[in-house]
Amino acid sequence: MPPLHVSTTFLRDPDNAYSSGFSYGRADNATVREAESVLAMLEDAAGALLFGSGMAAAAAVFCALEPGDHVIAPRVMYWGLRCWLHQEGPRLQISIDFVDTETPENIWNAIRPGETKLVWIETPGNPLWTIADIAAIAEITHEAGARLAVDSTAASPFHTQPLALGADIVMHSATKILNGHSDVIAGVLACANTDATWKRIIAIRAGWGAILGPFEAYLLMRSLRTFPLRATAQAAGAAVLADRLSGHPHVSAVLYPGLPNHPGHAVATRQMRNGFGFMLSIRVVGGEAAAIATAAAVRLWKRATSLGGVESLIEHRASVEGPDTPCPPDLLRLSTGIEDPDDLFDDLDQALWAAHAGNV
Repeated sequence: MPPLHVSTTFLRDPDNAYSSGFSYGRADNATVREAESVLAMLEDAAGALLFGSGMAAAAAVFCALEPGDHVIAPRVMYWGLRCWLHQEGPRLQISIDFVDTETPENIWNAIRPGETKLVWIETPGNPLWTIADIAAIAEITHEAGARLAVDSTAASPFHTQPLALGADIVMHSATKILNGHSDVIAGVLACANTDATWKRIIAIRAGWGAILGPFEAYLLMRSLRTFPLRATAQAAGAAVLADRLSGHPHVSAVLYPGLPNHPGHAVATRQMRNGFGFMLSIRVVGGEAAAIATAAAVRLWKRATSLGGVESLIEHRASVEGPDTPCPPDLLRLSTGIEDPDDLFDDLDQALWAAHAGNV
């Protein structure tokens, strides 16, 4: 087991240099470096940086832009980041267009020559699990002289390597399946090249003090040892649930890129491997009231936010996101854990029937 380094300050040499390679814990830490090296290998990246949260990691990318820069982002994306962009974009003096990124032509049409500096996509896109064609969008982005950043939290490196498909930066909320035990808040960025933008992000992390703590990095390293085993089980469970729920009389639609009728299935098949991830959503017959009643009636699933943990979670996202959400009111977001898929289905089945009968 690697040691846990908790030192916050380090001795200078007699000539005031730092031959140890460390000076102060706000900028660097040996335990954090250890976890970063593993994450860089998982993404086949030139470098990786750990942050105190996924939001901190994502925010650092946007804060590395210059005033006046133009950004393209998805209409369907993690709601917390979308709200942050609406709030902070004007303060950062960056303009942002939100488009349906599952159609690459929409990005091409939104490009502002000479102004667009960043295209941010999320695939699969939370919570509708839309699929963006990373390779096609990378080509469009680079032709415009911009950088492509991909939020790959729901795919994880086990299912997709965005850098290999042409992305410049990949972001993960490591809180989710990378850690997978619901006991660490963390974010990670990985890069294709350690260029000037990457160095700017390094400086932002140090200046903000946004580095992940050493104990959290230690726990993340623990979790990464079982990551491929968990990801395999969770993807297999999600696939079973998607297939069985597709025929349920109280489910009007299953949103899961592994289903052949999913609009992004062909692209997902091309750019994902080892399955299609652990996330899916269902739309419940009977609308919002039936969806909320279904979530209230589960016994094995846990009513909680977040995703990617070993426990299965269910959430009515429209209630969380509010009136401006693109999420339909009849939608329930499901994060599949490592429980037996038959048990998970049986619990959802009884909850759907109980909600339909009004017995909740």
